[in-house]
Amino acid sequence: MYPPERHTLILTTARAAGRVEVQQLAAEMDVTPETVRRDLTALERMGLVRRVHGGAVPVERLGYEPALAQREHELGAEKDRIAKAALDELPEGGSVILDAGSTTARLAEMLPADRELTVVTHALPVATALAALPLVTLHLVGGTVRPRTLAAVGSWAERALADVRVDVAFLGTNGLSVEAGLSTPDLAEATVKRALVAAAARTVVLADHTKVGRTELAVVAPLGRVDAVVTDSGVAPELADEIESAGPRVVRA
Repeated sequence: MYPPERHTLILTTARAAGRVEVQQLAAEMDVTPETVRRDLTALERMGLVRRVHGGAVPVERLGYEPALAQREHELGAEKDRIAKAALDELPEGGSVILDAGSTTARLAEMLPADRELTVVTHALPVATALAALPLVTLHLVGGTVRPRTLAAVGSWAERALADVRVDVAFLGTNGLSVEAGLSTPDLAEATVKRALVAAAARTVVLADHTKVGRTELAVVAPLGRVDAVVTDSGVAPELADEIESAGPRVVRA
């Protein structure tokens, strides 16, 4: 069976069942699991599937932005490992930006209480997690709050961030690919994320493996503007290598 035939079979199965498994596809097509993984990587690059642990799901089933409350319960162990690994990217003292997102919120909860930091955020959950830390100077950026992410967006947020310069920005993302860089489903949120990147000397992206290789509607920044990507061990090794080739260092937690 030639690659285009395998790709068609994989897509047909994924769209009918909502998910495909590597081992099952390998048995049905009489090929090795490695061949199936290469096929899934090719389909993911074309934006047709998204790889998940053990297989893939069709992108058509994922054409919406889940609410923050829903995302908080997905891949909890992976997000905790990513947040813990991201602590190594903190300056000893200085200033940071924490973006909105379920993984950046976990990072906020893990910030050491004995370190003096100035933190800028436009995310209500992040601000709530940090407000009681005595050594953190917290600056909350205002704007129109998006219900799905509880993040402030719009011209107020953009004007405030234009006057900010920090050591490190910790960004969340919905999509991360070599071709499109960082991307998100919402245009207003993408504009604010671009302002976060512009305000930072270094940019560190926190993204679980389901975001890697995916492209969303609104482009935020190319990977050349990113210094490090902290992800989990579920990311395909070949995708991690491609990301590093595009510029940022990749940490697999």
